[in-house]
Amino acid sequence: MQSGYFSFIKKNSKFRRFWFASVISWIGEWFNTIALFFLILEFSGSEFLLGVLFSVRMALFAISQPIIGVMADRINRKKLMVFSNIFQVGLALTFLLVDGEEDMWWLISISGMMMLLHGFYVTAERAALPNIVDEEDLLTANAISSASWSASLCIGAMLGGIVVSNWGTDLAFILDSLTFVIGTIILLPMKIPQTVDENLKGPIFSTAFQNIKTGWQRISDDPRLLRLIFAKSSWNLAGAGLAGVFLVLAGGDIKGYGAAFGFGLFFFARGIGTGIGPLVARTLFKDQTKWPSLIGILVSLSGVFYFFVGLSLDMALPITIILIILAHAASGANWVLSTVLTQMWVEDEVRGRVFSMDMLILGASASFSTSIAGFLVEKYDLALDKGMMIFSLIMILSGLIFTFWRPDLKQSADLNKS
Repeated sequence: MQSGYFSFIKKNSKFRRFWFASVISWIGEWFNTIALFFLILEFSGSEFLLGVLFSVRMALFAISQPIIGVMADRINRKKLMVFSNIFQVGLALTFLLVDGEEDMWWLISISGMMMLLHGFYVTAERAALPNIVDEEDLLTANAISSASWSASLCIGAMLGGIVVSNWGTDLAFILDSLTFVIGTIILLPMKIPQTVDENLKGPIFSTAFQNIKTGWQRISDDPRLLRLIFAKSSWNLAGAGLAGVFLVLAGGDIKGYGAAFGFGLFFFARGIGTGIGPLVARTLFKDQTKWPSLIGILVSLSGVFYFFVGLSLDMALPITIILIILAHAASGANWVLSTVLTQMWVEDEVRGRVFSMDMLILGASASFSTSIAGFLVEKYDLALDKGMMIFSLIMILSGLIFTFWRPDLKQSADLNKS
């Protein structure tokens, strides 16, 4: 039987420290994000630049992943997480210098650099988790981490909206930098075991291509894993545009609230959903053999709820919030099931490279999605409700394609014939 959440956290001191360091950093990240939304719309009023912000962030996150994966398999993963935090302290403080529309492009560039560094943290963190907890506790640990990411989104986005509305963006950026400092202090005493492949030794850049190829070979040789690394991107292909552009703009348009508070409110609902989803998945989906089939269904289900979000924008606000929660509960369940399966199926020596490919595809799909969404709103004045419904239909279709694409079953059938 898997441990209960609180007893698991209580008895596992290493996971507790590892987890709390991440929570602190996540809260700061959402302070930062809400403040950036506000600055872009305040100084430029451009929905397209909002899409560009997300696109640049996700593009830099994505293209750096192959090298990050190699580094996460050959360099101490805790060190990568610590260095990521330290560099982001200074970058977060540079946003204090923003004072006009002419600063938007370097603001977006610095935010992209922070997302690249965040990629080091995320890949190292996910690859390190199976070295901290037992395999039978992986679902519990990932459910806690996913729920905590969501709680951090709720708290960080809501507090970020309140702080920006009442005291301005400067305080939000200062608080963001402090969270990276605190997260680093928490991580420093930790020792995280790690198995390093002997083939990774040698100059990092001259051996990088071969090591990246090894990671991809591990994926392509296993049809189950090949399918699984597209699980998150099947949602992000439309979901990034929905959550990163349409939902942000819809939050800014809520009547009777300031834009920053509106951003925070809808992201708060998003956080509740992505927190509930993993907890429900852990409770309901006990049979791991059914997880590969459930992942695509959850993507389509999220799209169905988002379709109704688009229909509800002119209705009562509580209905919209409930639908956002349900849409992201489905996506949160998709995320945790696919992550746990990857951690269970992949060996420690190559896990960083496999997760980096996962993040590469996720980041590329998210960058594409937010670029298209921002462009359509800016260039063609696409209404938010129609945009949400169009993108949600794409998400439903993406989930169905993923559900019926089963190269693992085809391989099994071929083996049986032979």
